[in-house]
Amino acid sequence: MQIDVARAKKVKSVLVTLPKPENDKSPYFTLAEKYNLKLDFRGFIHVEGVPAREIRKDRINFSDFSAVIFTSKNAVDHFFRVCEEMRFEVSAELKYFCISEAIALYLQKYIQYRKRKIFFGKQTAKDLEEVLKKHSKEKFLFPCSDVANEETQKWLQDNGYDFTPAVLFKTVISDIADLKDVFYDIIVFFSPSSVQSLYENFPDFVQNNTRIAAFGTSTQQALLEKGLLLDIPAPTPSAPSMTMAVEQYIKQVNK
Repeated sequence: MQIDVARAKKVKSVLVTLPKPENDKSPYFTLAEKYNLKLDFRGFIHVEGVPAREIRKDRINFSDFSAVIFTSKNAVDHFFRVCEEMRFEVSAELKYFCISEAIALYLQKYIQYRKRKIFFGKQTAKDLEEVLKKHSKEKFLFPCSDVANEETQKWLQDNGYDFTPAVLFKTVISDIADLKDVFYDIIVFFSPSSVQSLYENFPDFVQNNTRIAAFGTSTQQALLEKGLLLDIPAPTPSAPSMTMAVEQYIKQVNK
């Protein structure tokens, strides 16, 4: 990792722009303990469900689909919420395509996992390529938010899949005004919406010595468009995860 020597100050505090994990298994806790860091989690954005009546207005009929593609746990939660609101009984024959095993396993919250047709990839829709090819005749429902994953939609479109996006939840800016006079050595971002939240809450934000970490090209682009310096990008060949990238940085500056 290339480090700006002028900005290479010791890291003592980290803010992760996500809600605090429900358990203590997050690698961020391990990182904080290892380097004696003050670690805080704070969701800069949150999701709100779209009521079933609004989805009906879009004339999306769940019974028209033979398969569903999930790219997040939020998508899973809101799909089954809407099914319940609509009193729609999910067919045992419905096929589930998940971009990761973690999302596939999350389905156990709602269905009998072993008795359903569930397929998963490593992390992106492209990872599902081989298995989707075998099911190319399916009619896919793609539950998403109002800031849907354009990369996934584009890939499905480019490869000729019959899919329909369904906006089942919306991304909403959280009120984080209480952080106004709180400063962190590193702030970690995961989405362009989180960057938008920063500026909606603090229009006069000045980066100064705060190092910024960002996961994914769209998040990094959103930061650069705001004129911010990106100190810790991820994923990279040597740091496929955000925590690995942050740790590599801290190792170098906390010597």
